[in-house]
Amino acid sequence: MIVSSQLFEAYLQCSTKCWLRSRAEPATGNFYAEWASPQNETYLEYGLKRSFATVEEGDRATSPPIPENPTDVTWRLAIDVRWRTKALESCLQAVERIPSEGHGRPAQFIPYRFEFANKLAKEHKLLLAFDALLLSEALGREVSLGKIVLRSHCPRGCVQIRSHPLGLYNVPQH
Repeated sequence: MIVSSQLFEAYLQCSTKCWLRSRAEPATGNFYAEWASPQNETYLEYGLKRSFATVEEGDRATSPPIPENPTDVTWRLAIDVRWRTKALESCLQAVERIPSEGHGRPAQFIPYRFEFANKLAKEHKLLLAFDALLLSEALGREVSLGKIVLRSHCPRGCVQIRSHPLGLYNVPQH
């Protein structure tokens, strides 16, 4: 069975909801979820547009394939990264590649999540950890940093992903 980010997100909300989604049962909505979904989508579009504007056109990619060798990646920022490994599947909202700093040091890949919420929640961190795990498996290297962009006055929350399972810590960024 492939675990998708949508299935994982459903599990974080309710294990029964996850089980029902895994069986393709029709979803029953609620008012808050129906309101929040378009808010999240609008904020995601805004965040991606803003991020893309800061990167030169030649350094951008939309829906890039999984590279056979991470050193072959030429983009600096990719959006709508739909990747699948043997057990995981996700559409990463954005991935930034920071070139290596010196000989023998690999480039760093950082997954991004854009959240409409005002506060960083445990679920946001866990979803980012899921994206980092998928990215690690797809690239064949550890991904130890991810960024969450919140709607609140603090423009970016940076989360360091530790080696042990789901060990997440806030790293303030000024």
